[in-house]
Amino acid sequence: MIFGKSATLDLDAFGALAAVGGDGAREIGEGAFVDALRSGDADAFDAMVNRYSADIYSLLVRLTGDSEESADLTQETFLRALRSIADFRGESTLKTWLFRIAINESRNRFRWWKRRRRDKIFSLDASVGDSETRIWETLADDAISPEDETLRRERSAALIEGLASVKSMHKEVIVLCDVEGLTYEECAAALGTNVGTVKSRLSRGRDELRRLLKGF
Repeated sequence: MIFGKSATLDLDAFGALAAVGGDGAREIGEGAFVDALRSGDADAFDAMVNRYSADIYSLLVRLTGDSEESADLTQETFLRALRSIADFRGESTLKTWLFRIAINESRNRFRWWKRRRRDKIFSLDASVGDSETRIWETLADDAISPEDETLRRERSAALIEGLASVKSMHKEVIVLCDVEGLTYEECAAALGTNVGTVKSRLSRGRDELRRLLKGF
């Protein structure tokens, strides 16, 4: 495997990528794109990073609530993907496969922190990368009016705080299904489980979150 150009990812770019994304992987079909990755094409790896790093980073921010941790985990996700691309069988989309790697990296990091009793406090005001964008803003749509923006901000803040309190297994499926918009099948592939388990966790997670957000 070659991959000479992007072995070290530009962490400073993640905040900006979360807002704009990239189009490199869209220019060719996914099958041909994966073949290029398997052959060690450095340009293909760059295209994968540009195309999916925003999605992976946003997912991790919502799971961890920590922008710096998410940037580090995003890098680990792509390095893991680089080492494991030969094992990608095409049973899911490349994005879903990357989501699964990102979730596993997040779980491993959480276990590492937990063993050392160093769980970080969730902060709504934490910035995304080096930008001035706050975490709660990653869930907001374009503002329609100042009043709507204020209400959306309050709801987004409450949602993020609620997610921070939900059990990890429930938070993962809520973020994947309700925030990222994945289908049950895609969620199951990303989590390495079955559709029935996804539906069960989603139902319980929504009930748990609904209780936490009562009044919003």
